[in-house]
Amino acid sequence: MGTNAVNSGEQMDRQSRILEAAMDLLSRHGIAGVSMRAVAREAGVALGLVNYYYDDKTTLIRAALRRVDEHDLLLVAPDPSLPPDEQLRKALRRVAGSDLLTTRYLSLRLHLWALAQADEDYAQINAAAFDRYIDGVAGLVSSARPALAWEACRDRAADIVVIQNGMWLTALLGVDKAAIQRSIERTEQIAFAPVHDESVGNAELHPH
Repeated sequence: MGTNAVNSGEQMDRQSRILEAAMDLLSRHGIAGVSMRAVAREAGVALGLVNYYYDDKTTLIRAALRRVDEHDLLLVAPDPSLPPDEQLRKALRRVAGSDLLTTRYLSLRLHLWALAQADEDYAQINAAAFDRYIDGVAGLVSSARPALAWEACRDRAADIVVIQNGMWLTALLGVDKAAIQRSIERTEQIAFAPVHDESVGNAELHPH
């Protein structure tokens, strides 16, 4: 392996460590607990290195939002080795993975959502990420139920995400595993509802 490749790998590792430190601070203390100096201390690197990779705290928070976006897209990534129905079921169950239902991760999401409500720039990043996730779920629904129109797939995806977000938020309060399982089953009911029956989920979650 060449020296350039090693240096590149070390740089990526340091940058990732800095971003993880920022996300840890954000999950524990909110935006007030994130400063360039605090991030450097948490990551165990020099302050100058944090400033080298990120211009300021705003840049760090943007990067954190994008990292969560990337993670969310992995949750709905298709698995070509499985038939469409199983791909969809697998994705719906991923959201209850043990790596997600942790105080650290759920608190991070809560703080990022709150930031998106308070700052227009963060809101735009969050909205774009939300649309990509909805499209990812809708794409899996469309593959499993090809007779559904795309808008119907997106409606189902939106209803599913309402339940998933509620599950993540309430998991912070220690919701039992049976309740989480019922939430997953509910998302499966919405996803796999008969094509002619769009009342499942929509009528309950999108009242007129």
